[in-house]
Amino acid sequence: MNNETILSGRFRLIQQIGSGGMAVIYKAQDLTLGRIVAIKILRPSLTTDPAFAARFRNEARSVANLQHPNIVTVYDFALHESPQYLVMEYIDGQDLKRVIKTEGQIAIERALNFAIQICAGIGFAHRAGIVHADIKPQNVLMTRDEIPKVTDFGIAQALSTAQAGERQSVVWGSPHYFSPEQARGERPTPASDVYSIGVVMFEMLTGRTPFTGKDQRELAMAHLQAPVPMVSEVLPNVPNSLNQFIFKAMSKDPNQRYRTGDQFGNVLKSFQERERGSLASVSAGPAATIPAQQAPPVQVPPGPLYARPLDPVPTQRVDLAPVAPGTPNMGGYPAPPPPAYVPPMPAQQPSQPYSAAYQPVRPEPSRSGLDLPTIILAGLAFMSVVCLIPLYIAVFQALS
Repeated sequence: MNNETILSGRFRLIQQIGSGGMAVIYKAQDLTLGRIVAIKILRPSLTTDPAFAARFRNEARSVANLQHPNIVTVYDFALHESPQYLVMEYIDGQDLKRVIKTEGQIAIERALNFAIQICAGIGFAHRAGIVHADIKPQNVLMTRDEIPKVTDFGIAQALSTAQAGERQSVVWGSPHYFSPEQARGERPTPASDVYSIGVVMFEMLTGRTPFTGKDQRELAMAHLQAPVPMVSEVLPNVPNSLNQFIFKAMSKDPNQRYRTGDQFGNVLKSFQERERGSLASVSAGPAATIPAQQAPPVQVPPGPLYARPLDPVPTQRVDLAPVAPGTPNMGGYPAPPPPAYVPPMPAQQPSQPYSAAYQPVRPEPSRSGLDLPTIILAGLAFMSVVCLIPLYIAVFQALS
C-alpha cells in the first residue's frame, strides 16, 4: 500500500508505523472528520478463517465500548471488507518496549506509576468481561505526557477461544509474557493478564524479562517449570513489599495471584501512597548480573508449538512471607500465624505468695477410719493382756 491508498473512501493511509504477526498498523487521516487516526489492517492469514472472523467481530464490538484513559480507543472497524481493519486513536509517542530498550531500567517510582495505570485500564476491561490475553510492553503505547495506553485488545482473545485444532498454524500470545496456563494451551483469564503485568513490571525494573529461551517452546516450558525469580535478585534495593507484590503476580498457580487488574492495581496504589516521598530517593542502581531463569531440560515431542496443549505439570504453590503485625492485609497476603498456645495461669489468693500457686496439692490423711498398722498394734496389745491373765491368777492365789 502507498500513501494514496484510501480505505472505504474515507481513510487515507499516510505511513506504516508498526507491524506484527497479526496486523500491520498505519498512520492515517480520517477525511470525513479531519483527524489523524491509526489503522490496524489484519493479516490475510487470519481473515480467511470464517470462525476467527466471527469471533473477532464480537471482540471488536466489545472493545469499541471500552472508554478509559489508559486504553486506546477504537473508533470504528470494517470486518466485512477486504482488507479488514480497525480504526483507532492515534498515539503520538512510542511503545513501552522502546522506552525500556532506551533506558535499560526504569526508576522505581516511575515504573510503579506506569504499572498502576496499566492495571487501571486492564481492570476496566476485566469489569466489562474482556480479557486482553497478550499484554506486553509492545502493546502499551506511551503518550508525550507519559500516560500509558493499552492497545491490541481482541485479536489474541479471539484466537485464544479457538479450538485446539484451529491453532495449529497460529502463534497467539507472546512467549516472553504469557502465563503458564496459556503456555499449556488453556483459555486465558483475568489472572492470566495479571501474570503478564507482573512480567512487564519485572522488565521495567530490571531491564530484562524474567525467563529466557532459545525458542518459543523453551520459553513456554520456562513459564511452566522454571522457578519464579524475584526482582531483588537483579535489583537488590527494590522495596521488599513491591518485590513481594510482583512475585505474587507471577505465581505459577492462577489461584495464588491477584484475581483482576483492579485488585493488583489497588495493592500497588496503596503501596505508592504509603511510600510517597521515599521512592524518589531509591535509585534504580546497577542491575546484578544474574542469568535469567530457564526451564530445566525436558523432552518435548516435535510439532507446532500450539498444535496441542502441552502436558500439564505440577503447579508451584507460592507461600509469601506473612505481613508484619499491624500491616493491612493487602491483596490476600496470609495473616501472621497465631501465637503458640499457653495454658492459663491458676488464680492466686491475695494473701498467697506468687510461687505458692504452682506448689503441688498433697492429699490430707484420712481421719474417718483405721489403717492396717493401727489394727496390728491393737491386736498385739490385746494378746499381751490375755497372756497376763494366768499370772494375775497365780499371784492372787499366793497372797491368799
